[in-house]
Amino acid sequence: MVLHAHQPFVLGYSRWPHGSDWLCEAVVECYLPLLHTLRTLTERGFSPQLTLSLSPVLCEQLASPLLQEELQVFLDARLHACAEDGAHFRLTHQDELAALTDYWGRFYHEALDLLHALGGNVLGAFRELREQGQLEIVTSAATHGYLPLLSRDESVHLQLRLAVLTHEAYFGDRPRGVWLPECAYRPRYHWLPPVGPNRQQYRTLRHGLEECLAEYGLQFFFADSQFVAGGRALPPYNDYFPQLANLRETTRAGWPQRADTSLREIYRVVSHGGTGEAAVFFRDPESAQQVWSRERGYPGDPWYLDFYKQHLPGGLHLWRVSDKGDFAIKALYVPERARERAQEHARHFATLMTGVLQRQQTQGTPGVVCAPYDAELLGHWWHEGPQWLGFLYPELVRQGIETVQCSAYLAQHPPQKTVTLPEGSWGEGGDHRTWLNDDTAWTWERLYDSENQFWTLVHDCPNVPQSPLNRVLCQAARELLLMQASDWQFLITSWTARDYAEQRFTTHYSDFKRLLQIAQRVREQGHLEQDDWMYLASKEQQDFLFAKMEQVLFE
Repeated sequence: MVLHAHQPFVLGYSRWPHGSDWLCEAVVECYLPLLHTLRTLTERGFSPQLTLSLSPVLCEQLASPLLQEELQVFLDARLHACAEDGAHFRLTHQDELAALTDYWGRFYHEALDLLHALGGNVLGAFRELREQGQLEIVTSAATHGYLPLLSRDESVHLQLRLAVLTHEAYFGDRPRGVWLPECAYRPRYHWLPPVGPNRQQYRTLRHGLEECLAEYGLQFFFADSQFVAGGRALPPYNDYFPQLANLRETTRAGWPQRADTSLREIYRVVSHGGTGEAAVFFRDPESAQQVWSRERGYPGDPWYLDFYKQHLPGGLHLWRVSDKGDFAIKALYVPERARERAQEHARHFATLMTGVLQRQQTQGTPGVVCAPYDAELLGHWWHEGPQWLGFLYPELVRQGIETVQCSAYLAQHPPQKTVTLPEGSWGEGGDHRTWLNDDTAWTWERLYDSENQFWTLVHDCPNVPQSPLNRVLCQAARELLLMQASDWQFLITSWTARDYAEQRFTTHYSDFKRLLQIAQRVREQGHLEQDDWMYLASKEQQDFLFAKMEQVLFE
């Protein structure tokens, strides 16, 4: 079981409807319930052996004092909504709705109590579980940059180097594995930027991502099953973002069939140049379908909480998934019945895994299933997901299924076969179309121009530790990294928060360009003007990520 926790950098960039409320929702609805579930399982004698990916940009936000303030504001608002809506429902004799506001009141109070018990240190609680041997923590790219489409290998290395250093700072060890953002992979080949007016002049031999991972001791990553099994891709997001289905016919067809390849084993990916290799775990399609899909999987069960319908102005979710096509006639949520369904679905999932493992078992090697999901799916999109996870582990034990951390499995069963992976992702069509299309091409043109300007300047500048020029370039690097986040293109394509994403990308682009202008003035004048000092300090305070940036850029 692999969960990937990630949120874009939103602290200090609005609250509602788009901004820090996203992060607060993830903490309250996903990360705290996940911690509660894992700690409860451990206390009951069940060892989860979960592999958890925490993106560096998420770690930086979870560790920020600003988040504690935002969480308090968020929870106060939710508890106020519970009290106000509850009073209204009681006054109007809507007792069932009033009872549901009590349910949410308990939910938010429990979140607040756990947060206080942890001293606000969510990362420390996960680290404690890791130190107890209950889970493995791996990393992701620094700001979740979409690595195959970055135009400079230096940008890929910056994303990965910062990822390792951030992980070491918060968890005290080097990560062994990495969740490549959007499970997107690129092999070694002569690469041409897909957009841009002068793209032909940038054709260059690019390293395969496994070469980059090897340089930082990252031993494994995850990929979609279509990379080796062929067939139609099973994009994880389409049931939640219907706009993505429109991409289906816009670019090339899905992967060809590869009937001679199975998912029985973990494979090695070896670079064509022989300079790096990594193991790859492939997403099992059967387990993916059950947990990801609202149409054919568990989250679409009519007894589960409906994500979309809310009671306004408080924003409480009071209805269940019933009558998917008509908001007006959805039935009220029944928490007890939903909990029963979560237990039934845990039992079903364990039985399903028994069948899959038996089919995948080979001579002398036990079958293995890799079940990777976004952590936010469990709790945010599927409210009962953490309950399901809590019921699942005892069921797996009862049915004789062993859960194992990724690095532990590799230590016991090193990969014996090598596979050549095509370029692609776990998005629509198995390719890049979710992140690169007619609506997002402008972002990549600006990003490619920024990458080339930045790395040319860094290579031309002498390294003078702790100099004003180094400080300006470090902040420019932060803005470049924030521009590279895959979240902006996804939000634009899915129309989820298109205006917000376009504004954020444009803001970081504008800040980046101004910082490069400041850097040029510093090179010419040898010092920072007062206005430039004030601007630089304000950006350092707002976009505070990655304190070791100078070490990474100039070492």
